[in-house]
Amino acid sequence: MSFPSKLLNQGEHVVVTTRTHPKALILPGLVLVVVAAAIIALSTLTDSTAAGVVAGVVGAVALVWFLAGPFLRWWTTTYTFTNRRFIKRSGFISKEGRTIPLNRISGVDFEIGVIDRVFGCGTLVVSDASTDGRVELSDIPHVEQVQLKVSDELHRLSTGGDRHDDGS
Repeated sequence: MSFPSKLLNQGEHVVVTTRTHPKALILPGLVLVVVAAAIIALSTLTDSTAAGVVAGVVGAVALVWFLAGPFLRWWTTTYTFTNRRFIKRSGFISKEGRTIPLNRISGVDFEIGVIDRVFGCGTLVVSDASTDGRVELSDIPHVEQVQLKVSDELHRLSTGGDRHDDGS
């Protein structure tokens, strides 16, 4: 996955870009299996064509609601750190975004729970000086490496390593 270069300013480059871990799609996948099993069971238990059509329509609506929605949210939500800012973008038709300049970020921490450790992900916590205070990015794959890259970039920025940056 890459961040569109047309959304970067001159001299700006991507440090790291990611999206939520695919584990977010496990529950929708289970719903898919249950709905498919229910439709098959209903169609084999009833001789009525109308019952099969109703089951198919209800199943299709359930799949769109419980599978397509979460998949599109997962696919269209990205978290990107550049050498100048943090960018959160989401949305397919209706778009939403949040940008925090790196010089406003006061800390980047991570939290890894037991289940997160199994899946190799965790929560990245970006603290800034705004009224919102912090942004929690849940289920970030390889969260420790992401935190290290962002911390290195913040350190480079704070020590003046950005003065001669040409973006390459």
